[in-house]
Amino acid sequence: MSYGSKEIAPGRYREDIGRCLEDFVVGHVYEHWPGRTITESDNTWFTLLTMNTHPLHFDRRYAEQSEFGQPLVNSMLTLAMVIGMSVSDISQKAIANLHMTDISLSAPVFVGDTIYAESEVLATRESRSRPTQGIVTVRTTGKKADGTAFLTLERSALVPRRGHEVGSE
Repeated sequence: MSYGSKEIAPGRYREDIGRCLEDFVVGHVYEHWPGRTITESDNTWFTLLTMNTHPLHFDRRYAEQSEFGQPLVNSMLTLAMVIGMSVSDISQKAIANLHMTDISLSAPVFVGDTIYAESEVLATRESRSRPTQGIVTVRTTGKKADGTAFLTLERSALVPRRGHEVGSE
């Protein structure tokens, strides 16, 4: 279950977001909602905050002379947004992200594009060293509103088993 609530006292409820190990099924695909339209401010601020000095992200005149004809959205911003979109479904209850691999940037993203994400469960297993936890591995894909995939990655997270998540008292 991704979203819901649980009764913590008679007539009192607490929002409950995320999944435990037992909730993940290999082959299931979670469409992360809502999407996000990327603004010029998003791109400029992120680029400046991360000290990326490539003018393709913030110098319109420079970018117009490139093969893209306009500024590109910083790929680290799109990566962060796609992972962020997946949190409520994949890692809201996670103890830790363990690794991210096979990051592929397959299409440009521009200011004004609306992006979405989805994740397919590739594997689950109980932790060998932590009996109250397990590992889930997913492939997450970022797509533009027109369906063009622009990013894929695999990541694994350490998640609790049911009844062992933080706040499960």
